[in-house]
Amino acid sequence: MSDSKKVDMSDVESALPGVTTALSEERADLVGALKDKLMSLQLGGQPEFLESLSTNVRKRVEVLQQIQGQHDELEAKFFEERAALEAKYQKLYEPLYAKRYDIVNGVVEVEGVSVEAAVDKKDDTTTGDKKDDKATEEKGVPNFWLTAMKTNEVLVEEIQERDEGALKYLKDIKWCRVEGFKGFKLEFFFDPNPYFKNTVLTKIYDMVDEDEPILDKAVGTEIEWLPGKNLTQKVLKKVPKRGSKNTKPITKTEKCESFFNFFNPPQVPEDDEDIDDETAEDLQTQMEQDYDVGTTIRDKIIPHAVSWFTGEAVEDEDEEYEDEDEDDDEDEDEEDDEDDEEDDEDDEDDENDEEDGDEGKSKKK
Repeated sequence: MSDSKKVDMSDVESALPGVTTALSEERADLVGALKDKLMSLQLGGQPEFLESLSTNVRKRVEVLQQIQGQHDELEAKFFEERAALEAKYQKLYEPLYAKRYDIVNGVVEVEGVSVEAAVDKKDDTTTGDKKDDKATEEKGVPNFWLTAMKTNEVLVEEIQERDEGALKYLKDIKWCRVEGFKGFKLEFFFDPNPYFKNTVLTKIYDMVDEDEPILDKAVGTEIEWLPGKNLTQKVLKKVPKRGSKNTKPITKTEKCESFFNFFNPPQVPEDDEDIDDETAEDLQTQMEQDYDVGTTIRDKIIPHAVSWFTGEAVEDEDEEYEDEDEDDDEDEDEEDDEDDEEDDEDDEDDENDEEDGDEGKSKKK
């Protein structure tokens, strides 16, 4: 095929965020099959369309491809410089994140908090141990990360009521680039808790292209749940019917919605034959949602956690939406005014036509 008939598949892949998930190298063929199916859903008959162009038009497209190539070279330099700038500022952010961690978790006390007041509360004999418990609970900022995440409209959909007990033990969230990966890693740090043994849960997104949201792998930590504490499963007990030989209750375990499913990302079917168009579309949707949660935590929650905790971040986003709505309303009003003007002009034309018609009739008479 001539160069004029080639399709730049990088442009195609950039339109398909999240087409593969956690896979071993030996399953590469299966990944390719899934990519092909998803691409076919998006592309339709694009190669045939290019071949159908006339010779002159194809020549013009060849020149346009050269211009696109020059643009892509500049864009690559932009991404390279942006990555260096991002790394620079991540180092500058780290001391601020460390101070935030210390205050949230009660490692240090801020100026203005009276230690004597806390001692007086403990000495208050009218309330006894309750005051002591209250002083202990108020160490740092309780439920800081849980509150911040629940305030975000994307994450609140992922967090179930039964998850909140475990997320109260969450003491920090970090993200970083990982050597050997083109994506990023999220780290969730937990205090010892009655739900699982892990003190750190991680989620790694490995991208096909670091500058485009094309997912290659999504790998999460295997959570070591304590007995009877698995929040991603619910246990159903069914009582046997009367007269049944088996008198013991039947126990059945089912998967249920939970924020902690985040650490067990969607999997590609083992058999290539299982990947039909509907399965491919469903899988793409699941991976897009998973990636959306990950980037929301990285880009919104971690850098602006305090604003999400206080609710200020929601107000800022609402203001942005209001500005967009106002712009849309203004555009609609302008269109309505233009339509009204056109209607008025049409009405005037109709009136003029009627007057002309009346004058013509009177002349005939």
